[in-house]
Amino acid sequence: MSFAIHAASCRTVFRALLLGSVATLAATPAFAEDLTAEENAEAPIVVTGERPIAESEAAALDVQKKSDSLVTVLSSDGVGRLPDQNIAQATSRLPGVAIERDQGQARYISLRGAPNYWTTLSFDGINVVSPEGRDARFDSIPSAIAKQVVVSKAVTPDMPGETVSGNVNVITRSAFDFSGLHVQGKAGIGYAELGDRREYEGSLVVSDRFKAGDGEIGVLLSGSFFERNMITDNFEIDWERVSQDQRPGNGTRFWARETENKLYRLRRRNWSVSGRLDWKPDSQNTISLRSVYTIFTDDEARDNYIFDLDDRQGDLSNSADACPTTVNTTPTTTGYADVCIGNTPLKGTVYGIDINQRSTLRAFRQSIFTNTLEGTHEFGEGWKVNWLGNYTESKDDRSVVGEARWNSPSTRSLRPTVAYDFTNPLRNTPQLFTTVQLSSPTRYTAGTAVTAIDTFTKPLAELRVLDAVDTTKAYTGRLVLAKDTSFLGGDATFKLGFQFDQRTKVVDESQISLTAAGDFTRIGIPTNYNDFSLDQAFLGKIPMGYTFRYFDTDKMRQYTDAARENFTFTPNTGNIYDVREQVFAGFAMGTLRYDWGSIVGGVRVEHVKNRGIAEANIAGTTGLVTAEASQTLAFPSLHINYNLAEDKKLRLSFNSGAARADYDQIRPNVTVNDANLTISGGNPGVKPERAYGVDAYFEWYVRPQGYLMAGAFYKKVEDVLYSQRRTFNSNVLDSNGVDRSQYTFSGIANGGNGRIFGFEVAAQLQLEPWTESLGLPEFMGGFGVSANLTWNDSEVTKPAVGNVPARKVRLPGTSDWVYNLGAYYEKYGLSLRLQYQRRSTWLDGYADDLTDAGDTYWAADDEMDFSARYAITKNFEVYFDASNLLNKPGRRYSEPGNLLTATGTPTPATQIYTIEYERFGRRYAAGVRINF
Repeated sequence: MSFAIHAASCRTVFRALLLGSVATLAATPAFAEDLTAEENAEAPIVVTGERPIAESEAAALDVQKKSDSLVTVLSSDGVGRLPDQNIAQATSRLPGVAIERDQGQARYISLRGAPNYWTTLSFDGINVVSPEGRDARFDSIPSAIAKQVVVSKAVTPDMPGETVSGNVNVITRSAFDFSGLHVQGKAGIGYAELGDRREYEGSLVVSDRFKAGDGEIGVLLSGSFFERNMITDNFEIDWERVSQDQRPGNGTRFWARETENKLYRLRRRNWSVSGRLDWKPDSQNTISLRSVYTIFTDDEARDNYIFDLDDRQGDLSNSADACPTTVNTTPTTTGYADVCIGNTPLKGTVYGIDINQRSTLRAFRQSIFTNTLEGTHEFGEGWKVNWLGNYTESKDDRSVVGEARWNSPSTRSLRPTVAYDFTNPLRNTPQLFTTVQLSSPTRYTAGTAVTAIDTFTKPLAELRVLDAVDTTKAYTGRLVLAKDTSFLGGDATFKLGFQFDQRTKVVDESQISLTAAGDFTRIGIPTNYNDFSLDQAFLGKIPMGYTFRYFDTDKMRQYTDAARENFTFTPNTGNIYDVREQVFAGFAMGTLRYDWGSIVGGVRVEHVKNRGIAEANIAGTTGLVTAEASQTLAFPSLHINYNLAEDKKLRLSFNSGAARADYDQIRPNVTVNDANLTISGGNPGVKPERAYGVDAYFEWYVRPQGYLMAGAFYKKVEDVLYSQRRTFNSNVLDSNGVDRSQYTFSGIANGGNGRIFGFEVAAQLQLEPWTESLGLPEFMGGFGVSANLTWNDSEVTKPAVGNVPARKVRLPGTSDWVYNLGAYYEKYGLSLRLQYQRRSTWLDGYADDLTDAGDTYWAADDEMDFSARYAITKNFEVYFDASNLLNKPGRRYSEPGNLLTATGTPTPATQIYTIEYERFGRRYAAGVRINF
């Protein structure tokens, strides 16, 4: 392969990004160096495709080295060199980057162990609100749209203050990246071994440059498509403390309230369409118009079988007396939480319990439509002005096409008896039996074994249809004035900038809920599940202990369409709100460059105004409530970059940021009970989570090619955000002379302070430069390695709740260890790469008490991928990808040990309670790539 890219004054491919628009890289301001007319007129550099991995790494390292702040760069070829269909998966290869997955697919990004909501998303330097809100969701962004991904780990004053741990800036392609007409395409098909599903992908980029008087116009259009069909293996368990279990040893017992299988049939799709028009009337002026439209859809058919083990919990005696624990197969209770019949939390039998079955069909859809008009103009002696306007609309369609609920009848002899065994944390295989009533009306026992679960009677209890769409409209205006001059003996660039952002999120939710037999008759839906299902074998591989029938998705659509025709939707007022956020920001920063390095410093000031409108119930009165709050925050930062040698750098930085609560958390959907002195719902008055950090990094850009890095970081955190019960401490809901600031609030709130610190190391090396000196044969030069490792330690104070005192906990989403190991070979047109990544256990959520068996965690996650490419000609390449080769499950669990100790209960050997287990299978894909 070969492709021509306009080079300007640099020696590497991606230096050409500067030609499109200086402000395109607003999140990495040090890239915005002056480009003269002579540089624009230089001939393009042709990069051959003999060593695409090494060349793309070298290009990324060149950008990284020249940055005046701490960044990590992923080149476009690095994005496409492994099976990375979205930005989250692609970025996870970089140092200090960890990901959280959903259904085996990378979704959220955590930088250097920090919570994922500390990471912001940008397109060409403009922060974009995710369809879900502040938790930037990266699986909805196809990797195909990216020319380059720049991860900024140290915040500069021209970046929004809500950037705490860092920013992921997706830089889109420009026609000026190429010398003339350029066409790049990809097409492939894949196979998922679990369930024998198919994958499809394709992308196309077309661009060209045209003379326009003394200037030039560049036009680029691109599109991409990816479809992934999949099946999942799953079981889940919901643990609880049982108040009636008062027998000796109850203090450390947690029982499975319910256990279930969620059996998914999924089809996920990513589309993207983007266009860019760049006009350079002369060497001093550039105007760019950019549009990106991405769509992520998740068509989900979920068969959910829930065994309601605590169905008759009230039958259990609350006696505290000791009792025999021998097995009794004819109890007077259901056996739930009953140690007196030989049951334990991990193994036992419950008699005559309810099956709650859910047949759910969703048509989930997220989209981002962002449009930017930007101009950069040079004038006078070293003056430059950059202006920008952006409109972005993000939509999160959470609608449920239909959900049918089937429940066991109240007659216990028509219900199943379930023998459970949770002793293996990776297995949940219940055994089902009929339930036999004995002569005594309160005694039941297990009858014959049952394999087909749908032979049990489960009449239709409800049909629900949900329309739920969240729409976020964002407007951004920015003006930056820059001056190049001499100052304090060095070359200086001073910037003064102003930015206005307005984001309005409107949530609309309504539903149809049918529960009456007459309503079912009216739309013609069968009330017997077997008439609503398919005679199809289970597509997964997990041993479930029973067989079942998948529900018929066509019938679901048929009967929900009938429900829409015959019934009206009812608004879910408790979930409807309108939240507007306005940010008025200004920043001043200066960059001083010397022979020994550079200094970047300045401050950003933001005035944030929030207004929320929602339905609230205050002291029994229901109506619309408007709540407003405002705050002014300053974010100073300082970055020092010292050249120890031409190829060695020392970077020191201080930076600050604030993570604001998500929009649904600050909405005023609240219920105020003056009699009980309680408030529940959103919290419009919650303060942002403040963070102040320092970084110290050493970078060695090994000659002629390679990279070694070691660094340490520390962040102090204040006003940590928690979902908890605590004193409200705000007057935003006061009315009619009633002071509610001291009411007990349930929702998002500020807690204690804490810190996070750690280190990271990284290496990228190729053997090619040293084969001759080492006496190795020429073919050995194709080998290269990349590796990175991050360790962190976090600790924050969780405030006291009830009888649980304040305690030290780690930040959510933080793993102690994150590392990537990669090896590749490329020579003679062949390119092979094997990549392994792992992150250790991380905290998922805090518990306020022992009700749900303690804090929850995700178990360590690791994945191995393989990629092969072969260039048949310079313009035509074939590829093969293999993903998730280790086929490891995702497992979430609870660990009550910390809470047990906090409450003064003696803690035995720590018990781990599995909450969720999922496995997704290996995936393979093959196809072709063209490049002209």
